[in-house]
Amino acid sequence: MRIAILGHVRQRIAQPFAGGMEAHCWQLTAGLQARGHDVTLFAAGDSDPRFRIDPVVPEHYERVFPWAEHRGSAPLIAHLDAGYAAACDRIAAGGFDVVHNNSLHRFPIEPRRTAVTPTVTSLHVPPYDALHWFVRASATPGHRLTVTSAPQLAAWWPEGAPAEASVLHNGIDPAAWPFVRQGDGSAVWCGRVTPNKGTHCAVQAARAAGVPLTLFGPIEDPDYWAAEVEPLLGPDVRYGGHLAGDALAAELGRASVFLFTPCWDEPFGLVAAEAMACGLPVAAFDAGAAREVIGEAGAFAPAGDVAGLAEAIRVALSLPRAASRQRVERLFTRDRWLDRCEALYRDASDARALAA
Repeated sequence: MRIAILGHVRQRIAQPFAGGMEAHCWQLTAGLQARGHDVTLFAAGDSDPRFRIDPVVPEHYERVFPWAEHRGSAPLIAHLDAGYAAACDRIAAGGFDVVHNNSLHRFPIEPRRTAVTPTVTSLHVPPYDALHWFVRASATPGHRLTVTSAPQLAAWWPEGAPAEASVLHNGIDPAAWPFVRQGDGSAVWCGRVTPNKGTHCAVQAARAAGVPLTLFGPIEDPDYWAAEVEPLLGPDVRYGGHLAGDALAAELGRASVFLFTPCWDEPFGLVAAEAMACGLPVAAFDAGAAREVIGEAGAFAPAGDVAGLAEAIRVALSLPRAASRQRVERLFTRDRWLDRCEALYRDASDARALAA
């Protein structure tokens, strides 16, 4: 198939990934190419050059608009609207069989556009005002909507989801996250360092449990880092930087427990699946999709309960590492995910053809 993948452009689609959305888009592009599809990635122009890039904007917008809070910024909105309008026009004229939309922008889901090119839209966030009502009005024969977990599906459609919407769990390549049979007794946390990821909670809980901790990931919110996280660093808690896949996998594998601390309704939690593939049991806040992803491979504490998370760390350390790997191999592999994507592409294409 000729497939257009339309990405979010806040960050580059390249390693080291800024977050799960960037990882998802990169893995989708690489995986579909490996299966023989003709793929064009519509994304920031400074994304991974190994892909065929059709730039939505010349470079990711954090480079052009470098501030943490973007909501309501008229210059940024105009910049993105112009880029996505032109990209959607190129897709419509490009003879693509399907577009997989990861953009979180309203233009690609307009019915006049999905009537031209069958579209699968993957929603990676809970509902928010700028997109919510556009999504709810976008269910058409040639448009399929996916979310990453059952709680996220209920959040978008509390009255019941339409037939065009379904859960599509994220997937990872288990070979990229090698299983390690034994850890060194330490804990590890990774993700975007920002308040809603709960980095400071992970530090406090690890210290209360008496377990050394290493943090990995991009410092997205420097003020939060300086005020809430950096003062907590010490001999038992260190920051290991922002690492690309192979290096991060090695760091995860040598630890004994992964800390997952969402302080929002986390739609999936790709980092937890990656750690589980390496054999780590997880100590987690029970928020968003945490329990759906982690299941029997972890121990849980109420969201925001640091003392409870410290106890969950102690419990998780006693869980078998093989169970974590087995859960990923059963539910969250890249092949399983890509099989479902291809089925959705066929479904959207067939439905559009019947409606024509």
